[in-house]
This record gives sequence, C-alpha cells and structure tokens, in this order.
Amino acid sequence: MKKLLAVALIALMALTAVFANGAKESAPAEKTNTLTVWAWDPNFNIPALLEAEKIYQETHPDFKLNIVENPSKDIEVKFVTADQAGDYSTLPDIFLMQDNSYQKFIANYPGIFTTLDNSGINFNDFAAGKSAMSTANGKHYGVPFDNGAVIMPIRTDIIAKAGLTVADFDGITWSQFFENATKVKKATGIDMLTTSGGSEIVLMILQSAGASPYVNGKVNIANNAVLEEAINIYARLIKEGLMTDYTDWDQYIASFNTGKAAGLIQGNWIISSITAAQDQSGNWAVVPLPKLDGVAGATNFSNSGGASWAVSSACKNKELAFDFLKTTLGSNTDLYDTLLVNNGVITTYLPAAKSSKYQDPVEFFGGQKVYSDIVSYANGVPNCDFGSYYNDIRSAITDAITNVVQKGADVKAEMKKAQEAVEFAIGG
Repeated sequence: MKKLLAVALIALMALTAVFANGAKESAPAEKTNTLTVWAWDPNFNIPALLEAEKIYQETHPDFKLNIVENPSKDIEVKFVTADQAGDYSTLPDIFLMQDNSYQKFIANYPGIFTTLDNSGINFNDFAAGKSAMSTANGKHYGVPFDNGAVIMPIRTDIIAKAGLTVADFDGITWSQFFENATKVKKATGIDMLTTSGGSEIVLMILQSAGASPYVNGKVNIANNAVLEEAINIYARLIKEGLMTDYTDWDQYIASFNTGKAAGLIQGNWIISSITAAQDQSGNWAVVPLPKLDGVAGATNFSNSGGASWAVSSACKNKELAFDFLKTTLGSNTDLYDTLLVNNGVITTYLPAAKSSKYQDPVEFFGGQKVYSDIVSYANGVPNCDFGSYYNDIRSAITDAITNVVQKGADVKAEMKKAQEAVEFAIGG
C-alpha cells in the first residue's frame, strides 16, 4: 500500500510539475499586442489615442488599443475601490489621470502605478512644471499630455480705444496691469477681465511665483505672503470694477464672446471657446499673465488643468506599454502636429514647438504664432507643491476670498481659517 501511495504521490508531483511548468511557459502568451486604456473626452483625449495607435501600427501592424471611455471621477473611484480591495486585476494597462490628482494617488494609493523611469522616455523634453505634477520622490509616474499653460488673451480692438497695444500687456507686472486696465475701463466702460471661480485665478497667481501652499509636509497658507498678495489682487480687481466673476460657466463664456470684457486669464484650453466667435477674428492676441511685483522668483507663467498618461501596476505587458508611450505620446512631433490641427491639443513636449504647425501664424490672433508661444510659456511655469491636497486647499481658499470680497472680511484672518480648515480636512 505504501509503495502504491508513493507511486501515486510521485505521479501527482510530476503532473503538478507539468502544470507548473506549463503555467510558467504560458505566461508570456498573456503578453498580447493589445493594451487596454481608460480615458475620457471623445473629442480630445480619445482621438489622441486613436491617432497614436495608428502611428504605432505602422511598425507594429498587430498592435491594438482597447479604449474604454470613463469620466475622470469614475476612474479615480475605481482606483480607490481596487486599492481598498487589494485587487488591482480590474485596472487597465494605461490610464489618463488629472495632473492635480497625481500627488494624492501616489501618496495614498501607490499600488496602482508603475514607475516610468525605465520606459526610455526623456522627461527633460517636457516642460518641467508639467512633468513635476506627476513626479514624486524623484520618480516619474505620468507621461505629460495636454498643455495647461495659463494665457491672458486680450481684445486688441478694445484696448486700442485706450491708446494701448499688445506690447503694453506683454510680460508686465500686476502694477502695470492695473494702470493699463484702469485706462481701458475709463475709455470704454468695459471690464478688463472676466473670470469664473475666483480661487482659480488666485492659485494661478500663486503658482506663477512658485509659492507652494504645502511645504515640507505642512500646510503653508496662514503665513503665505504670496498667497496674501494674490488674494489682495483678486479683491482689488473686483472692487475697482476691472473684473467680473461669474458663477455660471455659460455666462462667463458669453462675457468674452460678446465683448463684455477685454480679456481673461485662463488655461490655454479656453482658446476653442474664444475662437467660436469667428466675427472677432483678427481682434485677439495672447500674452502671459502679469507677474507679481517685488517677489523673488515671480514669473509671468502658470498652469491650470491638464492630464498625463500612466501605466498601471496591473499592466500585462509593461514592455509594450512603455514602448507605445515612448514611440508616440512621448516623442512623436508628427503626432502632436496632427492633434493640434485636428483636435486643438497643445502639448508640453518642447521639441514640438519647433515644428511647422506650431510655427504657423494664426489668423484669428492677428497672425501671432500662438501655439509656439504657449509651449514656451509652459516651459517657464514654476513648480508649486499642493501636496496631496489640491482640492482641499482650493476649497478653503475659495471660502476665504468669498468672505473677503462679499463680506469685507480681513484677508489674514481668512487665511488663518483656511489653514485650519485644510489641516482639519487632512487630519493634521
């Protein structure tokens, strides 16, 4: 009986070994030529993937992308669910993530990512400020995609009535801006600026000086002198009637489409809304936002919005994912030329600014080489650390400026309250 059991055991062990070896040998078979990608926006991000797929198929004819459209918020919810369950098998190979979400997810859900430092992508070819948003502890987690560089589009025909030209607004300080904006208001009765969601413009000013609201692991709001100046600028714009802040986005768009404002400060993605008013072609120009007076490190450059591509920890063929991203979205200027022309995608990939499409004069903006200029703006954006708490900080600052403007509250007192609100939200 013992001999029989021994024989049976040996047979079972042999059979197990066969299956085990078979499993080891079959693992490479899982490395298919298809990559699943989660992204949103069928008019912007998804066409970019389809064009990248087409380019990669020129040298890899069997390659395919399985693109699954998911809203950004839904993607983030799925990541949290997967992490809490400790099961990343439901994740795609590649996904798109909002730049402002990277630090939060890297800090709290690091298991969803694969670092990209061995991908072969040269991150020095991207705008440093953009790349920094998906970088943590010296490691890269995202391939920069669209350009969120802030611009100040202005109506040249309106400012001309005040005896001003584009040069009077290009590369100026905030004190110079107030002087010019006051002239425009007096000459035309038109607001110099329009905006929606006041905290955004405050945060743009803050970043333009690289003044982080989160320093060395601690919230830096209450005693942040640059933030105080940014809030004061916002309050002055409203008080002096130089800017209107619309709560309704459609009213905001209408305000600059119908000539109720001579300009705006926003991420460059707003261009498609500006050019929708074709009757204004030739009457617009683009310059960077004003910089803070007397502040060390102050610049005319900032960022608002944008997203980057990441590889998940569940990616079944990381080698393929790396090569696809490196070959297309990580280096291909022809791809970015096509996306600019067909979809209005402006990149932060610096070599693209030298291409013919980016160098083309844009008639709507008076023949200005707008796209090349915007890429150069992106390259000047300072790093600004929000830690993992961008939304908490933004919410607290929104409350602060609302109280300052609508209730006449003291700026420093509101900054102190904002600090306390963020610290409470993050548990210290």
